[in-house]
Amino acid sequence: MTRQRLAVLGCTGSIGTSTLDVVARHPDRFEVVALAAATQVDVMLAQCERFRPRVAVMASAPHARELAEKIKQKGLEVRVDTSSSAIENIASDTQVDTVMAAIVGAAGLAPCLAAARAGKRLLLANKEALVVGGEVFLRAVREGGATLLPIDSEHSAIFQSLPDDPATWAARIDKIILTASGGPFRTRAPASLRAVTPEEACAHPNWVMGRKISVDSATMMNKALEVIEARYLFDVGPDQLDVVIHPQSVIHSMVQYRDTSVVAQLGTPDMRVPIAYGLGWPERIDSGAAALDFRALQDLSFEPIDGDGHRERYPGLALAWEALRAEPGTCAVLNAANEIAVAAFLDRRIRFDQIHRVNRATLDAVQPGRPDGLEALLALDARSRAAAEQAVRRCPA
Repeated sequence: MTRQRLAVLGCTGSIGTSTLDVVARHPDRFEVVALAAATQVDVMLAQCERFRPRVAVMASAPHARELAEKIKQKGLEVRVDTSSSAIENIASDTQVDTVMAAIVGAAGLAPCLAAARAGKRLLLANKEALVVGGEVFLRAVREGGATLLPIDSEHSAIFQSLPDDPATWAARIDKIILTASGGPFRTRAPASLRAVTPEEACAHPNWVMGRKISVDSATMMNKALEVIEARYLFDVGPDQLDVVIHPQSVIHSMVQYRDTSVVAQLGTPDMRVPIAYGLGWPERIDSGAAALDFRALQDLSFEPIDGDGHRERYPGLALAWEALRAEPGTCAVLNAANEIAVAAFLDRRIRFDQIHRVNRATLDAVQPGRPDGLEALLALDARSRAAAEQAVRRCPA
């Protein structure tokens, strides 16, 4: 068996570490040739010791220099790439077959585009590549001949619930239903959310995730971004996308067909399951996750997204459909605004309930201008972030 040569972008985050956990279970299938991370030098060093990649990348020069010195002290034969285009370089490297794209936020767009243009097998855990990149990213996938496999649990579930031939999807699909846990504040009074702390927002009841995505889950902006991603991944219209709250996080998403039958994917809330599916596709490989025990399941319940105060609790969710129906580039504006707003909340500069205010104000302030390439997208992202920072400063204490 020829081993897949793998690059893991965002290797020290929750998706990256889960990916390497699955990879370690299949040394005959995978060879880790490149790792990229942001700031966690010691975690990266431990991964370099275990997986012995050919190249490692840190997002900033000081962290790269620290890693290089520690690798030298350990006597490891790992090259630390400190160039400004280092992450794009490993994403498009001819010695890499498969790229796990797990960098959080719009920062992951450029390496995802590089991997797509180079025709890689691209495991997409960075939803922003589609939310920000939209048709620009999909065009790069088509022209580069890349294989795009979704890793978000919801999009992996949808992909697993669809027929093998994408050419048949449009004629068969009635709608796609994404499930949402509701996060840590599903039953909390909407009026009380102004007092939420970052620690409370990051305490997800089902999933172990990073701080930014945990806050997004609490506001349901994560689901808004997933709705946008699903529109592009599966080529469906906004009216064919729906969200339902499913607190147990056992059903990860569903596809309803024209005959009203529904196909769903179930599993434990463990990201190693969709990661293993993407790594092994079209085969199925061991993920290391626990199997569902149906004897122990008490119930599977569902709540409408517009019921029981949820419209007030999650006002940002509706922005997904608004952005999809608006001028191209609006989704990129929304993503940039939300990244700034969440960072401001985590820094205690704004309240939890002001995240939506910043997102709304930024959408109202920025005209997208139909971006047609990476430079235009990055310029739009920068303008949107500047507008969002202004909105943050206008938020009352």
